[in-house]
Amino acid sequence: MQTPPLNALQAFEAVGRCGTMSAAAKELGVTPSAVSQQVRRLEDCLGVTLLERLGRRVELTSWGTLLHKEVTKGFAQLAHSIMVLERARSETGIVLTALSSVVNKWIGRKIFEWQALHPEADVRIIGKEAEPKLGDGESDFRITYGKRAETHTYFTPLYTDWVVPACSPRLLGTREVSCPADMLKFPLLNIEWESHYSRPPQWHEWAERVGGSLNDKMTSLYFALSSNAIDAAVSGHGVVLAQISMIEDELQAGTLVVPFDIRLPLSESYYLAWDRAALEKPYGREFHAWILAIAKKQALASAP
Repeated sequence: MQTPPLNALQAFEAVGRCGTMSAAAKELGVTPSAVSQQVRRLEDCLGVTLLERLGRRVELTSWGTLLHKEVTKGFAQLAHSIMVLERARSETGIVLTALSSVVNKWIGRKIFEWQALHPEADVRIIGKEAEPKLGDGESDFRITYGKRAETHTYFTPLYTDWVVPACSPRLLGTREVSCPADMLKFPLLNIEWESHYSRPPQWHEWAERVGGSLNDKMTSLYFALSSNAIDAAVSGHGVVLAQISMIEDELQAGTLVVPFDIRLPLSESYYLAWDRAALEKPYGREFHAWILAIAKKQALASAP
């Protein structure tokens, strides 16, 4: 007896499970005639009738029922084999998810320090706003903000960030800025996070701090991501209340300046969450300790 083609077995399994050629074809991404042809090819190869066609529907013959039961076991084993492979692959590397702005402006920049310490370690970083379910292979570690950390089993505070008015030197140009309140005369870039996060300090709070007043015409642009607002400031579109942790590179490069270093704290801290099994991965404990260490340095750098 010839060995049945895998495509023919796959088509037969789908038809027996779905009940119609069209449903099986839709699942497999082919035409119903292609599915029918593959089933006939399998019947010719085995020398038995596997399906009885009753209009649009089909029913398994006794031979078909017997074969379908075993074929289903085989495909289930194949699926399990792929799952084992994916799990083994994820176990060889560390997966970190973080809020998109944290990836773009903080950990995505700091990770090169880790790479210099452990060049052989495999780390994958993913920017994601929704909290992942740690431990299901999607993520090993998670950097999040505020009370969202409580959705995880294991978590610890990282650092509390502070914001400061920052802008491009080009925006200042030759205009005289003699006191903090003068910053409120420039276009002001606002950051408003999604409702499940406590919002960052706003311009009216900073204005109150420095004894200035806001011009509503200067505060009409809002961003959901801190990183986007910072990029807009770098491009010279306005002044942003930027998180210290997210503008270190821009300050060093001179693409952003802080005319008046008057800082306001975020109302909550950033947190690191992790799956317990992540610490058993190669370099898992070292990675955990490294993030806590750089966060401690960031806490000192961000505070006034």
